[in-house]
Amino acid sequence: MNVLYEEEGTLKVGAVLADNGTTLQVEAPHGKRSKVKASAVLFRFDQPGIADFLPQAQRAADELELDFLWECSAGEEFDYERLAHDYYGRAATPVESAAVLLRLHGAPMYFYKRGRGRYKAAPEDALKAALASVERKQKQALQKKDYVDRLAAGELPEAFRPVLGMLLYKPDRNSVEWKALEEASAALKLTAARVIERCGGLPSTHDYHLNRFLFEHFPRGVGFNVPVESTPPEDLPLAAVAAFSIDDVSTTEIDDAFSVTVLENGNTRIGIHIAAPALGIPAESELDQAARARLSTVYFPGGKITMLPPELIGRYTLTAGRECPALSHYVELTPAHEVAGQETRVERVRIAENLRHDALEPAFTEDNIASGAVDHAYAAPLSRLWRWVRHLELARRGDAPEGEQRPEYVFRIENDRVQILPRRRGTPIDKIVSELMILVNSTWGRELSTSGRAAIYRVQSAGKVRMSTVPSEHAGLGVEQYAWASSPLRRYVDLVNQRQLIALARGEAAVYGPKDERLPAVMREFESAYDVYNDFQRAMERYWCLRWFLQEGIDTVEATVLRENLCRFDAVPLVARVPSLPRVESGARVRLSLSKIDLLDLTFHAEFEAVVREEAIGTVQ
Repeated sequence: MNVLYEEEGTLKVGAVLADNGTTLQVEAPHGKRSKVKASAVLFRFDQPGIADFLPQAQRAADELELDFLWECSAGEEFDYERLAHDYYGRAATPVESAAVLLRLHGAPMYFYKRGRGRYKAAPEDALKAALASVERKQKQALQKKDYVDRLAAGELPEAFRPVLGMLLYKPDRNSVEWKALEEASAALKLTAARVIERCGGLPSTHDYHLNRFLFEHFPRGVGFNVPVESTPPEDLPLAAVAAFSIDDVSTTEIDDAFSVTVLENGNTRIGIHIAAPALGIPAESELDQAARARLSTVYFPGGKITMLPPELIGRYTLTAGRECPALSHYVELTPAHEVAGQETRVERVRIAENLRHDALEPAFTEDNIASGAVDHAYAAPLSRLWRWVRHLELARRGDAPEGEQRPEYVFRIENDRVQILPRRRGTPIDKIVSELMILVNSTWGRELSTSGRAAIYRVQSAGKVRMSTVPSEHAGLGVEQYAWASSPLRRYVDLVNQRQLIALARGEAAVYGPKDERLPAVMREFESAYDVYNDFQRAMERYWCLRWFLQEGIDTVEATVLRENLCRFDAVPLVARVPSLPRVESGARVRLSLSKIDLLDLTFHAEFEAVVREEAIGTVQ
């Protein structure tokens, strides 16, 4: 006697060796013996033998039309034996019964299993949906194979172009495009980005890095979809000064300007004038929400993404030849640099000149100042500012030595070629601007604090710089309070603080109350965005440094050892680890060879060649 039974969802046959009532001991066609519950047996048979039974049943099952079986069995659930009887028009043989069972069992889309040997035909709608899904998957499988073949041949499928951002930066792992790209990447032993680059899907390595940032942080694009209806107020009093700004040649968001006026009493009035976009951007307006969404202008070599719409920046930036709305802070000084009075005003300021660093710094040097030979139209007001800021710096820092100025660089990109030029920090012009910004931000921070008005401060304690809604010391700058307020065209924190300062100067109610939840939220959002933007700027600077090496054919550089195997390169703002570096003292200068520069991964290999400065060699212990 033989049996057909179901075990773990599979139909099996076996020869009965022993029947114990509730269980059977059976032997499979390949000789394996096992115990089977009697309840799992579907039927018993004598012929054909177990070796031929299932192959014969499967051949018979393959001849059964599923659609016909489904039509015959629509309605209530049924037993396989009844369906086999109806199909063959007589009592079915064991092989025929097994054939029906195999056909039912192997078509779960057509027939739902309802128990041992019992089934129910799937509803028509469910069957159509299931069949459509199978057809869709089959088409996807064929489509995926076509995509894989094309990618392997170096051809980018046209369907990939609209979804390149998704594939490169945030893949949908269920999409057929990603599955094909993943399979092709594995076959070619390349990253997904490499495969797309190989197929011509990357316009440039530069765009790859830029678009990664835009895809994640500016998914709706860098344009502004808000009406720019703000216009500068015309009823502000006009200041009796002629101001000038000092900026890099590429600066378009001119936030600050200065004026120097000699008074009849022999004193000098210094004016620090800050662009006042807060006058035209009410809190919670569409423009304000757009600015808060960005929180800061994003800078990177060769470009920037402004915090405010360019049209609005054009209305409030301190452009020469215009009378611009400004938040001005005036300090009256005696010839001995004593403060005789100071005040903050909301007014219009006539901007006489936009001075630029590249033209100004060669004329206004320490040597020219010392010899009185500054050949510049603004020599007199700049010299007066220079004398005062030296006094300010001494008062702020005391006898503390000036910290080491890290080298800074300017990237100039034209026609896809890059220049990397060192920019010296700590020049007289640089100090004039930085000291006056420290002065106005610390003064306004103090005024906001003493008036009890809410603000966002920049604080430093234990060497850590952070934002805070609580006024506190900025130890690094040597001031008791420091509130960013001098760059409202470029930083949202400054725009928020400017609203508070304008209300304070006018004697109006504060825009943000002491417990306003918007300020700590803005502070947290700003810190997060600022870190992201700075990381992106550093990444793009690294990219252009590597491009510069390739462009100039540079394969050997000199560098300064910072610590262990960490080196800072000369000529470019690049820091890298050099595993082959021997043990030398920090500060030693070494020569390195460069190879394997990869603009997609932003990697390269640096190999130690020699120590340039022998006296810096450390003693190996």
